[in-house]
Amino acid sequence: MTLSPDPHFSGKWGSVNKVVPFRSVVIFGGAGFVGSNWAYRLLKTTEAKVHIFDNLSRRGVQHNVSWLRHAAGDSERLKITVGDVRDATLVQRAVQPATEVYNFAAQVAVTASIDDPREDFETNLGGALNILEAARKSGHKPFLLFTSTNKVYGHLISQSLTVTPKRYTCTDQQGVNESQPLDFYSPYGCSKGAADQYVHDYSRIFGLPTVVFRMSCIAGPRQFGTEDQGWVAHFLYSALQDRPVTIYGDGRQVRDVLYVEDLVHAFELVRARVETTGGEIYNVGGGLENSTSLLELIAEIEHVTGKKLRYETNLPRPGDQPFYVTDFSKLRRHTGWEPKVSLPRILAHMYAWWRQNRDLFPAAVPPQVPIPALQRAPEVAS
Repeated sequence: MTLSPDPHFSGKWGSVNKVVPFRSVVIFGGAGFVGSNWAYRLLKTTEAKVHIFDNLSRRGVQHNVSWLRHAAGDSERLKITVGDVRDATLVQRAVQPATEVYNFAAQVAVTASIDDPREDFETNLGGALNILEAARKSGHKPFLLFTSTNKVYGHLISQSLTVTPKRYTCTDQQGVNESQPLDFYSPYGCSKGAADQYVHDYSRIFGLPTVVFRMSCIAGPRQFGTEDQGWVAHFLYSALQDRPVTIYGDGRQVRDVLYVEDLVHAFELVRARVETTGGEIYNVGGGLENSTSLLELIAEIEHVTGKKLRYETNLPRPGDQPFYVTDFSKLRRHTGWEPKVSLPRILAHMYAWWRQNRDLFPAAVPPQVPIPALQRAPEVAS
């Protein structure tokens, strides 16, 4: 079968859905950590209609939904659909009226992808394709942003690293940019990486104004965190609850951390500059100044909270990157964006939010709740 490119697409984005009389935004995964923070910003600072599409399977999402309903107040600007991105019909119905589409819905854990590769594939790639097809068939080319992952770059075995007592250091101080060759590793890396490439190609072939964010570690309020995903929150809240954690490897592995409000600001900028950003891929993260090893983060958590974090070590996980720091210079060139919130301030904000919402953190909690059945996927207004 031969693809049929859009004959009207000139490769320029200035006239594609740039000026609209209203903003109608659908956020897949909108009740989660990133999605709820983005939805809140839209509700509080714009007149956009916001449609949350989420299967409500993750811990804390019901609290996030209540928070968003409170932000919307008595207006009819907030709509919530309980549904699954694998349901193409429901996805099409949600996307059809939208002027902007944000795909944050995903199976997010490498370990879970190894346990059940098919579910990982169907959610991350099948769901992304459903959303892309819905946008293509809508007939009005909505702006579409997809959150990808640094895992698309694989193990990064070509890096030249030095071992110090608390961290690995890299001879290349600039970080990883978008020219780094792709090297999908793990079913999760494959599903997210393939979706990443589909989103990019739908801009080239069908003229959709898409943006891909390849993100490093994101942290902030409304992130509950588990051992498999959201490790900064997992470490912080484990320390506050005197719960030991497991470090896989020697603890010297390095990541850069980005505050969720800085990420939300990046969403705003790429949407506002779609004539430049449409069709682009960006690495997004905190950069070298906001980088930390696991051991360094533990020390910072203990400094901020006054609590000791107990931990044990285990073998490294297959494919774990020993050193990943984002080079976000392309995004800065195109939009002027750069991170504003330092790692100590990120931890302080998260600690304050934890104190204000202590009842959300019982001593022992399951990582997720049962996924609602697809046949029980109601659409409800705020």
